[in-house]
Amino acid sequence: MLPQQYIKFQINGHSKIFIHFPLGSRYSLPFINFSFGPFSRLSLISLALEQTSACKKLLTAQGRGRYFLRLALKRRILGSVVLHLSHTSKLLEWYNPTISIVRNDEFMEPFLSLLLVLSELEFNLNIENCSFLDDSWLLPVCDVYEIVPCRELGMVLRYLGGRVFVLDLIEGSQAQVDGCVLPGDIIDEINGISLRNASNRQAGTVLAQLRGAPLSLRVLRWRAEDGSVYRPVVRLLQELQREHPSLWLRPTSLPPPRQESQCLRDGRIVYIVQYLGKASVGMYGGKEVLQHGIALVLEQNRPKKV
Repeated sequence: MLPQQYIKFQINGHSKIFIHFPLGSRYSLPFINFSFGPFSRLSLISLALEQTSACKKLLTAQGRGRYFLRLALKRRILGSVVLHLSHTSKLLEWYNPTISIVRNDEFMEPFLSLLLVLSELEFNLNIENCSFLDDSWLLPVCDVYEIVPCRELGMVLRYLGGRVFVLDLIEGSQAQVDGCVLPGDIIDEINGISLRNASNRQAGTVLAQLRGAPLSLRVLRWRAEDGSVYRPVVRLLQELQREHPSLWLRPTSLPPPRQESQCLRDGRIVYIVQYLGKASVGMYGGKEVLQHGIALVLEQNRPKKV
């Protein structure tokens, strides 16, 4: 183990920030641990982990992993997460040294340099829109609507696949007049209460308890931003249409499901890449040599003049 150098700052005589750098290391990302009074044990990373484990919208390890990565990007701590992981031997045991970046010293430093660049960027991610991370990286259009107090909203709901779908709107009801929800949409939250994996009539129970109070609905749209059907709900919407042939998905009926493209398989984004070659960039593999290395490889692949 290399000795650690600590730099301590005090804010108003109470709050403390500890930054420690491994001496002799070329890593440019320090692991930063914030401690504020009674919360001295909680770092930014542990806070993100606690928020992830407490999220009731996530039911699988894959969904929680995707949520944590989005949270780390938004809070600009992904580099600290990876660096902390690389210094924790018990966690490294779970990674295969033949295929994992964190177990490969040759790739680890440029990877950390890339994460340093990401830590300078601002990711405008809607963390609350996470109910479909169990199924896919692709997220639905998410809208939040504030509704004035009323006796009844006038929504006919159907519970299917752990989701609460809007099946129909009662003629002349508050929901129909406001136009905030449409048949096929999913009610994700009511006043901050998650309906993910809700039991039958749970949404009705929540609405009954809030009768006469202002409502805040988080709605997930069945239609994606490009106008197509949001792909993770295609199967569920088809099942709803078989059960209720009168279900009308405005402005057009539900099209047949599209074949999976090459860039999305089993809910994972896949990129097709081509190996072009390699070039020597010297002993230091920081981000500053990337442009030079790319130019060398491209030069190697140019057709030779005859």
